[in-house]
Amino acid sequence: MAAATLYHCRIPSFTGKSPRLRGLKTSCFATKCSARWRREYTSVMIVPTGVGAAIGGYAGDALPVARALSSVVDCLITHPNVLNAATLFWPIPNVLYVEGYALDRFAEDSWALQPVHQNKVGLVLDCGMEEELRIRHLQVADAARASLGLPIVDYIFTDAPLMVEKWLNPKSGKSTGRIKHPGSLLRAVEKLVNHSQVNAVAIVGRFPDDDVDDVDDYRLGMGVDVLAGVEAIISHLVVKKFKIPCAHAPAMTPLPLTQSLCPKSSAEEIGYTFLPCVLAGLSKSPQYIVKGSQPLQQNWLSASDVDSVILPIDACGGDGALAFARRKGNKPLIITVEENETVLDDTPDKYGIDVMTVSNYWEAIGVIGAHKAGIDPQSLRRDRIRNLQHKGINQVNLQKSSESTRET
Repeated sequence: MAAATLYHCRIPSFTGKSPRLRGLKTSCFATKCSARWRREYTSVMIVPTGVGAAIGGYAGDALPVARALSSVVDCLITHPNVLNAATLFWPIPNVLYVEGYALDRFAEDSWALQPVHQNKVGLVLDCGMEEELRIRHLQVADAARASLGLPIVDYIFTDAPLMVEKWLNPKSGKSTGRIKHPGSLLRAVEKLVNHSQVNAVAIVGRFPDDDVDDVDDYRLGMGVDVLAGVEAIISHLVVKKFKIPCAHAPAMTPLPLTQSLCPKSSAEEIGYTFLPCVLAGLSKSPQYIVKGSQPLQQNWLSASDVDSVILPIDACGGDGALAFARRKGNKPLIITVEENETVLDDTPDKYGIDVMTVSNYWEAIGVIGAHKAGIDPQSLRRDRIRNLQHKGINQVNLQKSSESTRET
């Protein structure tokens, strides 16, 4: 009887009500009661930037995966490459928008995440932009303030053109690049932080216009996003220095209209700017807390709170992925997706990490649903559960230990 009362939840009676209403209220109460006795389930979704991922390597084409996954978990942590879709975005209450450098530090357990109700967002515009591009991006900021109510409080131009350069790494095939004047960017961010008290920053850099022939493959859903690598370098630079949320949107002259356009590349072709999704994401991005700088609060998230991590099958070599895979305590379930191939060759076997490999994101979400329920995912498959095997406490050592105990 004592064991039974441990799981007993007193349900109020709803006498005089209809059976349907009575059942609904009982169900709601039981759900709230059971939630008090379990920890929230947190998952991390990673799709590296600029590596030609089959899903997540284009204009927000991994966003449907994030939306589906967020309906299964209590909290989903992911990064702008997954959620950004140029002029398109989708508000998901239980998803945390975390910049890639910050996500790596979080995985290493050196930073924590502090959820917020709202950030004060500042906007940095590359002074190398033409007047028309400046006006269009400022109009986006005003539209986000007026139509979405986003807290964009100030903007500033850099004191020198950023001079963005981009290229594909000939060895790895990844996109990368540099900015010639990083000091100009950091000075602009510092002014916004110090004088306008912003705690999140959107950056718009003037990128060199693409030759149409150079982006044909990408527009057809087959190439690597040549912009993405240097975009990550820009945001990493700011987050490392100021430890606040940051994301980047490139400013370019729109490409000529084409009828040969893959749906997963289309979001970048329907407007003059990629800024709307960045402003929406940053408005509620969690703040980054350096561990040890102040006492941890109850609602802050640490790496130990992560229950599962999903990433492409050949993208297991990043700092964040390896940190999660090599955790000693509270190690999350690592799920690798075969269908999501990239130009990388960082497979789990090369790093000796233990993963569960699935064919696609359909299966990944099913595995997470089982894991969240406390069920071995293999028990949902045909003949995957074998007879329990003895894993090998050495009988000689056991006997010696027993004799030593008796002597003591």
